[in-house]
Amino acid sequence: MKSVTILIADGVLKPSTLFGAIEIFEKANQFYLAQGKPPYYHIQLAGTDLRQKLLNGTFQLNITPFENITKTDLILLPSFDHEYDFGIQKSTKMLDWVTRQYRRGTEVASLCTGTFLLAATGLLRHTPCATHWQAAAHFRALFPELDLQTSRIITEHQGLYTAGGGHSSLNLVLYLVEKYSGREVALYCSKVLQLDIDRNSQSPFILFNGLKDHKDQMIRNVQEYIEQHIGDRLTVEQLAKHCFMDRINFTRRFKKATQLSPADYIQRVKVEAAKRSFESTSKQILEVMYEVGYGDVKAFRQIFKKVVGMTPGDYRSKFNKVA
Repeated sequence: MKSVTILIADGVLKPSTLFGAIEIFEKANQFYLAQGKPPYYHIQLAGTDLRQKLLNGTFQLNITPFENITKTDLILLPSFDHEYDFGIQKSTKMLDWVTRQYRRGTEVASLCTGTFLLAATGLLRHTPCATHWQAAAHFRALFPELDLQTSRIITEHQGLYTAGGGHSSLNLVLYLVEKYSGREVALYCSKVLQLDIDRNSQSPFILFNGLKDHKDQMIRNVQEYIEQHIGDRLTVEQLAKHCFMDRINFTRRFKKATQLSPADYIQRVKVEAAKRSFESTSKQILEVMYEVGYGDVKAFRQIFKKVVGMTPGDYRSKFNKVA
């Protein structure tokens, strides 16, 4: 039997990741029962507050005081809302307990913004990690030394696991079930719950928002200029001249403000425009390509796949909303 402890920190809990994770483990147990075997996963909630706050109210949960648990095989840190600092400030003792358990051999997995809690333990110093892309800026502000990779659905390193957005967390739980119980059990859970078991990137779900949370007004003006001229074949030299700067100084200043080079920013803006067109119109790939300023279909496909993680055709098939 595998002991799974879900840590309920003192914050506003997002219920989807919590109940989704529990449901996957319960479906795995259902598989074992159908085979005439005892349940494999023992699931318990641990924390300090029996009356847990949820996003839409308050919910009474059967929570075991974490101090009463001396040994568990896996600790899950579910997602919390940032309004309460992701549950970090009031969870110091619990996070110390997580660290002690990990050093005794327990594996630890964070779901969505639960990565904030895991980062607060200090255990992620030497490993890449993931969280929801919308929380990336706040995560980097709190933990600038950590290697956050927002395109990753799942990260794994020496018994530490992190997941991206809410539903990416379900992929991590499926991954853990496959690791502990085998592919057949994980596929059963995937089919019953209609989850895509082989997702490996959250890039297709990232909405590029322009990275304008900085104080450099000149660079913001350039960003807006790029967004207003998506169909043009812009160059870094053109943008530098637009700002009356040389290329080197312009590039340095642009990257300092946006964390992207001007060339990468242009690329990302054009790809985001293409994504939105694929989602909301019936235009062909060549039409969209020309609209966003590309003239070479091979180059466009390569750039789109590099940024998004799938081809333009696959993206349109998966996300197009036009009947």
